[in-house]
Amino acid sequence: MTDPLDFLLRDIRACRLCADFLPHEPRPIVQASATARIGIFGQAPGARVHKSGRPFTDPSGDRLRQWMNVSEEEFYDEARIAIIPMGFCFPGNDEKGGDKPPRKECANAWRDQLMAALPALETCILVGGYAQNWHLGDHASKTLTETVSRWREFAPRFFPTPHPSWRNNGWLRKNPWFEAELAPLMRRRIRTLLT
Repeated sequence: MTDPLDFLLRDIRACRLCADFLPHEPRPIVQASATARIGIFGQAPGARVHKSGRPFTDPSGDRLRQWMNVSEEEFYDEARIAIIPMGFCFPGNDEKGGDKPPRKECANAWRDQLMAALPALETCILVGGYAQNWHLGDHASKTLTETVSRWREFAPRFFPTPHPSWRNNGWLRKNPWFEAELAPLMRRRIRTLLT
């Protein structure tokens, strides 16, 4: 028997809602299974991920796997880890060369259905402000730093993190508690769920 999630993922991967607003053909990127106990919810794929068709195949992914202390094999095991960005397609670059925000159409069209189809999720890593605002709602603070600094209020269900991009090296230097306190607890929780 086919899992209803399979049909939903097929529809998501065929989605063209944003086709007229993207600088390229849509290529929705998502990894999910109804058995996944860990969810990684981020912003949107970057240019490298758009090219590879696989989430976090870039230096940000290397750093995220380091924060989580997981191997590539574990990270890409969809039966255990769901990777669902707020926007499924690379939104293009802004005038400064950074990625544009995720397109809102994705979350509006797909997120509620997708979250309902993931009943086994126990811990979710909220990568960046877009994911934190959606998943934490009114409990998110006005700034990412404030939300991430309140991580104890949300753990172990949610671990809010900054984006693992090199652009956040300064943030990590100014907030050493992230790698000293939050990351080790997140690693232990992830290892428990993967074992």
